[in-house]
Amino acid sequence: MKRDQMLPSRRTLLRITGCLAAAAAVRVLTAEDTVAPATAPRAAPPAAGPQAAVPPVRASAYRLEPMTAYTPPRYHTALPPVRTKPFLSMPQLGERSMVLTFDDGPDPRYTPGILKTLREHDVRAVFFLCGEMATDNRDLLREMRDDGHVVGNHTWTHPQLNKTPSAQIRSEIGRTSEVIEQTLGEPPQWFRAPYGAWNRNVFEIQAEMGMEPLAWTVDTLDWTTPGTPTIISRVLEGAAPGVVVLSHDAGGDRSQSVAALRSYLPELLKQGYELKVPPRRR
Repeated sequence: MKRDQMLPSRRTLLRITGCLAAAAAVRVLTAEDTVAPATAPRAAPPAAGPQAAVPPVRASAYRLEPMTAYTPPRYHTALPPVRTKPFLSMPQLGERSMVLTFDDGPDPRYTPGILKTLREHDVRAVFFLCGEMATDNRDLLREMRDDGHVVGNHTWTHPQLNKTPSAQIRSEIGRTSEVIEQTLGEPPQWFRAPYGAWNRNVFEIQAEMGMEPLAWTVDTLDWTTPGTPTIISRVLEGAAPGVVVLSHDAGGDRSQSVAALRSYLPELLKQGYELKVPPRRR
């Protein structure tokens, strides 16, 4: 066989060279595809619905987004049962315990005086707030919390709920709870119906919103402004273990209520009563 017949032709050599170059290029591209990109990772596809108002996610914000898979779960307080009547007294707090409650506030004219007297005697109380008063006096809500008082819900505008449509009941109670939670960081656990006007609707709605119903044992009727001595005598004569006392720190002239507290509170303590508040549910 001739020598020139054993060697590949020039055209064949060019074809082999081209194939080798193409294979090398494929290997380079494949290796580059396996390297993490230098640019920011692509964001997840948008959720369903209008997206115009959603700002684009910046690369830095995306990288710094915290991982939540290993954080402790957030537990919520269990909902209370639907009651058929409110709590009228709280004997479970102790043999010589009583509960002081104040409705309709907070009012910057009278609530600070009540808080001052309670603080002087290191006593806690329950304040049932009206949302329309609370929303403009949030500093007093924070003062109540800082002093260890219990903040409860007393609706937004103080309507008679047993004559109120369900939708309005939800609004009255829900809006007030929102203000309390926004201000204090947690929702209220106790509810008092204005005028003590509970019905099945109210019991069901307040339970759905996580609140227990608290009424009262002794009504000072201080809203009638009967005079400071009369308010004092009503509290002292009604004092007994587990008694819940109803007074007001707003809704009218409450200067008699403020003055009466300064007198009957030290007397109750002198008689051996402990003024307590309901414990927080877990």
